[in-house]
Amino acid sequence: MRAGWSYVGRRALFALITIFVAISLNFVLFRLAPGDRTSALRCQGCTEEFKQNLRKEYGLDKSIPAQYVIYLKQTATGDFGRSFVTEQPVIDELWEPIKNTVPMILLGTVLAITLGVATGVLAAWRRGTLSDKGVVWGGLLFYSLPTQWLALMLILYLAGPLGLPTSDIADPYLAYNNPGAWNEFVDRLKHMILPAATIGLVLFGEYTLIVRSSMLEALGEDYILTARAKGLSNWEIVRKHALRNSMLPIVTLIFLSLGFILGGAILIETVFNYPGIGLQIYESVGNRDYPMLQGAFLLLTLIVIIMNFIADLLYFKLDPRVTE
Repeated sequence: MRAGWSYVGRRALFALITIFVAISLNFVLFRLAPGDRTSALRCQGCTEEFKQNLRKEYGLDKSIPAQYVIYLKQTATGDFGRSFVTEQPVIDELWEPIKNTVPMILLGTVLAITLGVATGVLAAWRRGTLSDKGVVWGGLLFYSLPTQWLALMLILYLAGPLGLPTSDIADPYLAYNNPGAWNEFVDRLKHMILPAATIGLVLFGEYTLIVRSSMLEALGEDYILTARAKGLSNWEIVRKHALRNSMLPIVTLIFLSLGFILGGAILIETVFNYPGIGLQIYESVGNRDYPMLQGAFLLLTLIVIIMNFIADLLYFKLDPRVTE
């Protein structure tokens, strides 16, 4: 018991240190970037005096150490500053895009897990056959495809035949017809199918390889031979014994990948013009909206660290041998 709490404490301390390092790097990286918000201004009234006053208003005239102290104090209180573009608090501006991205990411992840587990089990059970080779090479092919290219292919070859929207998150005319909650839900679902399918197709190969490897290891254990000797069917052996004992790396991979998927949705949301956190980051880069970028990157980093911490706890729960 004491060893378990020691393990959890070490992982929690490591997560906190990582968060502090991430916050510091988040500050440094944007200060190393050339120019600032004022240097991007192009207007008739944007004189040098106007830019200097604007830099003073944003605190850009202070020394780097002074800006760093202010940044740490604001971050500790959950204040990520105000957007240079909208003049609104960053956390408020990021909340709506995050709400749009999370359901799409979860749908894509469910698709990836479903395809990955099914194909991984098939490849392991049919090891060495044409089915095994086809599944493995197919998963590797999709995993290696550029995300934006796959998204464009889905738009060109699937959107038309299936009648699926290729941009935005909802039909703009639907709001004027008072369609009801169910029709709004269906419309939202249709708009996120192609972005989610892009995520699912790119990632399912990763789950395929993990499941295949774990299944092959499990199928070689003595309890599988015992199950065969008892006369259990192939499906019962896979479902009740091999797959259940192969879930540890699968569960760990799910939580490890969720955080990175959320950050990796930038290209997908840009292609589909999907108003999520990825598109918000893309637009903020063009506007040099540093507070918005700092807030977005910090939130994504925190999500990755938290997901890693949850994966560590689950690994400890599922396999207590990690403390030995």
